[in-house]
Amino acid sequence: MNSELSSSSGAAGAAEHTVRRTGRPRPSPRARFAVAYAATVLICGGLVAAFVLTLWADLSANERTALASVLAPRMPLIVMLALFALAGLGSAVRWAFLAWPAAAERLSEQVRLMAGVNPALRADPGECGGLGELAGAINDLALAHAAAQQQVRTRVAEAQAHLLEEKNRLAALMSELAHSVLVCNTEGRVLLYNARATRLLDEGGESLIGLGRSVFSILDRSAVLHALGQLSGRLEQGQPDPVAHFVTMRGTQMLRARMAAVADGQGGMAGFVLLLEDISREVQANTARNQALQQLTDGSRAALANLRAAAETLAQYPGMEEAQRRRFFDVIEQEAHALSCQLEQAVAARGEAPQAPWPLQDIQVRDLLMALERALPSGPSVDVHVPAAAQDAWLHADSHGLVQALSFLAVQLAARFAAESIGLEVVREGHGLRLSLCWRGQPLPAEVLHDWELQAVAVAGRRPSLEQVLREHGAEMWTRSSPDGLQRLSLQLPAVEQPEPAAGVPAAAGAAVAARPVFYDFDLFNQPGQSAELDHARLADLAFTVFDTEATGLSPSEGDEIISIGAVRILNGRLLAHECFDRLVRPGRPIRRESQAVHGLTDALLAGEPGIEQVLPAFHRFSEDTVLVAHNAAFDMRLLQLAQERSGVSFEQPVLDTLLLSALVHPGHTDAQHRLEAIAERLGVAVVGRHTALGDALVTADVFLKLIPLLEQRGIRTLGQARQASRHTLYAKLDY
Repeated sequence: MNSELSSSSGAAGAAEHTVRRTGRPRPSPRARFAVAYAATVLICGGLVAAFVLTLWADLSANERTALASVLAPRMPLIVMLALFALAGLGSAVRWAFLAWPAAAERLSEQVRLMAGVNPALRADPGECGGLGELAGAINDLALAHAAAQQQVRTRVAEAQAHLLEEKNRLAALMSELAHSVLVCNTEGRVLLYNARATRLLDEGGESLIGLGRSVFSILDRSAVLHALGQLSGRLEQGQPDPVAHFVTMRGTQMLRARMAAVADGQGGMAGFVLLLEDISREVQANTARNQALQQLTDGSRAALANLRAAAETLAQYPGMEEAQRRRFFDVIEQEAHALSCQLEQAVAARGEAPQAPWPLQDIQVRDLLMALERALPSGPSVDVHVPAAAQDAWLHADSHGLVQALSFLAVQLAARFAAESIGLEVVREGHGLRLSLCWRGQPLPAEVLHDWELQAVAVAGRRPSLEQVLREHGAEMWTRSSPDGLQRLSLQLPAVEQPEPAAGVPAAAGAAVAARPVFYDFDLFNQPGQSAELDHARLADLAFTVFDTEATGLSPSEGDEIISIGAVRILNGRLLAHECFDRLVRPGRPIRRESQAVHGLTDALLAGEPGIEQVLPAFHRFSEDTVLVAHNAAFDMRLLQLAQERSGVSFEQPVLDTLLLSALVHPGHTDAQHRLEAIAERLGVAVVGRHTALGDALVTADVFLKLIPLLEQRGIRTLGQARQASRHTLYAKLDY
């Protein structure tokens, strides 16, 4: 890391109050010595007084007179001896106080480290004073404990060998699947993904997928929620193995998704599986083929008519003159040549696809109505009148797009006519279905309806017009009035026969898809999402992004800029080393020589790298919905803050600093003992890649994981407690 603490914070660690496990401040050393000395004087004085009183009571009157006559002239000497005794007693108490409690505290700290985060550590009997034998006994116990732990690990490894073999088989199977697989909990947090999903959802070399990250940052939120609503409704109806389909746009990609429920033990939904397929080329190819056929059909009609007329004329007049016959043969030859040219043009036009048609799926009217009820915003209520026969009917449609269109029309009608309630009628007519939105009042003018058709509707990552959505469904829309004053806005849609059950759908129980592929973490099924109550969440339950920066120098306020960002993620108390962020940044100013000597990055090396305006938004996406962690975080956060205006992003999530957390765990240590290397050595963390952004981030992440159990020993378990305790350390008052 670029920033190391200056010597101006010299006595910071020593000035911190030690915190008991209960969280209450301990008395200062001076106060504890005063109490111990006073108690010792009282005890010794009481014993001497008791002895003198007992002896005095046992003497006769003559003996008492004789003793008083002997002691009276020597009273100054007795007082002087008493003062010397008190001074000697104070020295003895001070020696005992310094030797034994300090040794006990050192031994206690070593035992906590030994038991918590560094099992290889052993107590040093030479540092424990008179507690050397106790330190040796503790070391013997630690050795026995380590041997027992090794036996347990061996047994566990043997017991897991068979399970690991099965997991590896399933992982190999998942890696070879033709589909991209995502498994998420009900809050949309990614629990599982395979390598194909990583490649499919790659964005400019940056992977958007990570354990614990939100699927809503990758796919259109409304489309995913719409499909989730369909799954929930079908589970409530008791349908076995419910599956929902949707199509969404992601940039230039058109993705087809199949969503299956992962059931919990009570028959509810604990999560869902997404099978993703890129159908962009398939749809474009189909569109090009259809366009070519359409061009061939339209262009060949006239030629075929001329050919037919010429052939009929030749057959009707077999005795016509040779010159006339020749003209008819010329017509046939010309039209045949024209047909040949039309065919060649159609073949050439196959690669030039117009805008791809939106893929449709078979859906049941009942599911469509449930989705419409969930999609309507607060405002107009919809009174549904649907006969049972119409509810069981099927449509070939994009459920999300059709629901968005109907919701848009219902809101527009309610706003224009101030209607608190809109009726919905569904009637089956032959091979079609008529969906009508009903209201009482004035009819809808044709020009208003035309304006609505031109307005955009948000559908699965795109914004087509209402007219385009209706055209994709082959729907017709019109208005009509009834004699009783009831107005209707009707959509006529083609109906389809009930489809056959799809084969090969993933089971809801999750036996096949809930197995471990390359990356997994199923503990998140029971984890809460990010919320306003984040401060009450346990540190061990949160997702963290541990990061570090390298800069042109050590003075952000004087214009020094970021030249490298490295980060790694922690989820469920586990370091996800494969999910890392490592970017170099081209700065807007030269790199200081003293900084080059530390991190080795030069102006020439960074000349071809992207600027902070490209790198920082990518890091923002990588770290969203997590708690930021850094060592000496004030320096790194200041650099990020100064770069926010140029990059257009801001980092508003909570921040933890391993420097401040180390000061909480070991308050009596000096500044040098709170440097990253010193903390890592104390906690048994290997230091690799020091003074590179990613290397420092990895070391900081390991240190942070070691600090969490030590913080819990001191009663600091939640994010709010860690932030509040960090705020009161002297290190938190440094300015950058």
